[in-house]
Amino acid sequence: MGKRKVISFDVEGTLVTPDFSLAVWHEGIPSLYARRNGISFQEAKVRVETEYQEIGDTRMEWYDIKYWFQRFQLGDYRQLLESYKHKVSYYPETMPVLALLAKVYILIAVTSSAKEFLPYLLFEINGYFTKVFPSISDYNQLKTPYFYLRVCQEMNILPEEMVHIGDNREFDFTIPRQIGINALHLDRKGKAGPSYEGSLTNLREVAPKLSQ
Repeated sequence: MGKRKVISFDVEGTLVTPDFSLAVWHEGIPSLYARRNGISFQEAKVRVETEYQEIGDTRMEWYDIKYWFQRFQLGDYRQLLESYKHKVSYYPETMPVLALLAKVYILIAVTSSAKEFLPYLLFEINGYFTKVFPSISDYNQLKTPYFYLRVCQEMNILPEEMVHIGDNREFDFTIPRQIGINALHLDRKGKAGPSYEGSLTNLREVAPKLSQ
């Protein structure tokens, strides 16, 4: 994979399970919406998720909890995040793999998750990372080629000196490869079909890939 200095990790779906975010978006927000509008949880869930889909995950508002709390007039989001922090969980191999790789490489986190979520998502693993790059909160964009170039510039490396690992085929694999980053796609459930160059099913496969 060429010379490597920095390993970049996506956060949710890669290092951290989606449990926390799913609970916030699909339990917590509908519950608050139901209470505010005097309707059942199920009716609120349908309304809220319909509005999520109207925005869609290619727009930055999709990821912005402050936007949704304002749109639904729900007040302060911070109490909700705090109430669901017990839902944060890491994949079993996350910490051992980070501990191993941190001995050799500079580790960073590159994520589309809202900055407000990161203190919870990274609470037990933040110490492994030299820097965290929230693409939407700090750079006002999704994981575009330009964003990845900014990451490389700020880390003072060439794209080919970085490896990025994430679970989204488009944002974590196809796009970074367009600018020369050694991207690996984490496909835990094999949804992408047969294995292909750069595919992983588990983070424990990262170290063998790096030695190739």
